[in-house]
Amino acid sequence: MSEESGRARVGVDPARFRLTVVDQALRLFADKGYEATTVDEIAEAAGISRRTFFRQFRSKEDVIFADHEAQLAAASAFLEAAQGDPWDAVCEAVVQVFERFTQWRDIAARRYRVVRRVPALREREIVTVFRYERLFTGYLRDRLPDSPDLARVQFTAAVTATHNYLLRRMVRGESDAGAADLRVELAAIPRGTERPAASDELVVAVFPRDLPPRRVADLLTRRLGSL
Repeated sequence: MSEESGRARVGVDPARFRLTVVDQALRLFADKGYEATTVDEIAEAAGISRRTFFRQFRSKEDVIFADHEAQLAAASAFLEAAQGDPWDAVCEAVVQVFERFTQWRDIAARRYRVVRRVPALREREIVTVFRYERLFTGYLRDRLPDSPDLARVQFTAAVTATHNYLLRRMVRGESDAGAADLRVELAAIPRGTERPAASDELVVAVFPRDLPPRRVADLLTRRLGSL
């Protein structure tokens, strides 16, 4: 593949171009194995030169997670412009990420299968997930400086985990959950200082099983009188 072929792609949308390379790389990884696939083979399959490949990616490992860079950038831009409730904004950013992955469902499914087989890639995936959490936590810290830091961390971890759970079920073919389903689950996650509503039931005493009934009645009378 000549350099001219690489330059001919200058007018192509960069995100679409990178996604094409990701797609071809994942196909090769699935067919030949990650370790056995070379950069030259990926470049040839994508119709680009080796030099063009390295202008876009630092390594073949970077190719696997390249679309996450675009996802993170899009989520960051959305949050920067978001108005209204910051907790809702984070949830909507998560939904948008999910929707884009569902549009690229085949790519997401192939990546899932490849990553599961390579420990180093699983570690990289964990780091990538943390980048989303860090983005969301930082946004909440800026918009809600008075909210408890632990509440922000718990919330972003929960929304990210919920997204990943539904996405993995989808790419494994176990669920057809869509954005509407994700919104329902995200809405159930406590926000900020929210706590579950107190129960109308009240425990006033706990007694040993072998305590005589009359003694239980006497103690309950005394306990209820002190409430």
